[in-house]
Amino acid sequence: MPVHGFPPVLLCLLPMWRFLISVSSHPQHSPCQLMLRTALCNNGMLSSVPAGLPDNIEELQLNYNHIKTLQDNSFLRYPSLNYLSLACNTLDRLEPNTFQNVTLLENLNLANNHLYVGYHETSLALRKLSALRILDLSKNGLDDDKASMLLQNLTSLEYLNLSGNLLKRLDENSFSHLHRLKDLDLQWNTIFEIDGAFDSNPNLQRLNLAFNYLPCLTDFHMTQLVVLNASHNFVEWFISRQELNDTFQLETLDLSDNRLLFFPFLPSQSNLRNLYLSQNTVRFYEHLMSNISLQNLTNTVEFYNLKNYKQNVTAELWDDDVHGDISALEILDLRGNQVEYFPQGFIRKMPTLSRLQISANCLETLDLTSEQLPGSLYELDVSNNKLNQILVDNGTLTTLVHLAYFNLSMNDLNQLPFGLFSSLPSIRTVDLSYNNIVICLSDEAEINKDTIPACVDWKNIMSLRQLYLKGCSIKEIPASAFTGLSLTHLELSDNPGLIANKSLHSLSQTLQHLGLGNTQIKGMDFSHFQSLTFLNLSNNFLINIPPSPKDIDLKLLDMRDNRLSTIPPAQAHELASKLQTIFLTGNPFDCCQTNWFRILEKTNPNIFGETDIMCQDLFNISYRVQDSRLFVCSKEGESVLWYILLFLPIALFFVTITIIFFLTFKPKMLQKSIKKKYLKPTSY
Repeated sequence: MPVHGFPPVLLCLLPMWRFLISVSSHPQHSPCQLMLRTALCNNGMLSSVPAGLPDNIEELQLNYNHIKTLQDNSFLRYPSLNYLSLACNTLDRLEPNTFQNVTLLENLNLANNHLYVGYHETSLALRKLSALRILDLSKNGLDDDKASMLLQNLTSLEYLNLSGNLLKRLDENSFSHLHRLKDLDLQWNTIFEIDGAFDSNPNLQRLNLAFNYLPCLTDFHMTQLVVLNASHNFVEWFISRQELNDTFQLETLDLSDNRLLFFPFLPSQSNLRNLYLSQNTVRFYEHLMSNISLQNLTNTVEFYNLKNYKQNVTAELWDDDVHGDISALEILDLRGNQVEYFPQGFIRKMPTLSRLQISANCLETLDLTSEQLPGSLYELDVSNNKLNQILVDNGTLTTLVHLAYFNLSMNDLNQLPFGLFSSLPSIRTVDLSYNNIVICLSDEAEINKDTIPACVDWKNIMSLRQLYLKGCSIKEIPASAFTGLSLTHLELSDNPGLIANKSLHSLSQTLQHLGLGNTQIKGMDFSHFQSLTFLNLSNNFLINIPPSPKDIDLKLLDMRDNRLSTIPPAQAHELASKLQTIFLTGNPFDCCQTNWFRILEKTNPNIFGETDIMCQDLFNISYRVQDSRLFVCSKEGESVLWYILLFLPIALFFVTITIIFFLTFKPKMLQKSIKKKYLKPTSY
């Protein structure tokens, strides 16, 4: 019987009907993902803040959408918001009451928008955020006045990002309200002047001024600052206020990629640990003090400030003893300057120095004895200088108990002190690339103990792991050259005509990285290198890839610029099962023998420069190996062009016979045909 007027069939359909109604009442697709109390609404093509999210969310991400304006009611439903990110939208204004109900917001990201348009209204909205600690306004087209307007009364801020804007000049009013500010990012602006801009920020610890237009930094007196990055500017002078008795808390100072003429005049009392001065024009001028012809030359320079109540700054130019307190320095980076020597006692001022990087300078002599390098030194990089000699004594070497990395590459060295490396107990990496050196025979080393030999001895340096001898004009390496070593990296490339087969056998159990590029080798057996993972054989005369036994776990193989025409399928399968990266460009591959490419590509190793691997057909026409449709080969590997070449003479033969037949037996017919087609009557 019917119940309440419904037939039995409809009663059966009621549950399905309720389900369909419930589904239709909810949206089919939500642009947000909910995780605990976080809503991720990035890349959702949204033009406004979604209204259907849970009321208790604490983090809301709306990056990469199309939101243009934040209205007064945008966040009324989300009073618990603590983190809000609207980066990479088209925001040009926030209405004054946007955050009227959001009192707990601490982190706000508005990067990469257009807030320069409605900055006045936006500033009124930001003032409501009394708990805001982190604010990102980078890449918003803000100039000095607009940025200052947006920052008014944000007294709770601790981190502020204004990078990528249009700031030019900073003064005492720029950040005057930000008394709690600890971290300030101002990189990638056009700042050319700073006039008391940070005097109202006593808690500022990290300041980033990189990629601006600052010409100098004089009268530096921010004692509380811990990290200062002023790299990639036009700074010619860095002078700190010398008369302050307070200890500067500065630990990291980055002045790289500037125009520094002198070593910076650092605070007289500091905790400076990391000093980066690469890519400047720094020199030392101690030698000018003793030059009689320059006695009348002034040795001081005075910097005048615009405001009369500030004391002028005076610097002693030629006195290299007034560079400040560098006793705590651990890293000194002087790469790419014009240093010819170190002033007397300069290195001794840094007893805790661990890394000294002075590559790409003008050093001609490295006097390790007089410099008295500290025992804490871990890395010494003097590559790419003009070194032609190294002066050292046994006492100096024994103090360098922690030196592990020694880079002497790209100099003019042709001889080294005996025992230079064997006396360093912790040495792990030595780079002598692009020097004219000769490796000693074992008996030569014994004979020349009391002299300075013209060869280098590596015997029994147990700690040594990486040795770079690239481009050293080495022709032959003695069989016992690496005896007692446990090298993992050996670089011998760019030594044409090198003979090293026998000497490498002692490294077969430990060697992982072997470089033999541009050595003119024609073949070599690598089956005994059980640990080899990187092999460079580029720019040689190899017509085949050396056999790679199954028990060698090779990961990278460089075979560029050799004479490979193909790779046997069996070897291609073997390489594909092991390799992660292979280099094959610059070889004369045969277009009709490219099965190896499909094997490697199918197994998906990283074929470096895949689109640049070329092959040639029978007519020496070049194709990309990956464009296999442009050249067709038979199953036997012969090109269809062979058949064309065979058919062409036959076709020419029949055409010739036809022409001769007409000329011989049907000459009149041919003449009439020609006359009818080409001879026409004239008009006169």
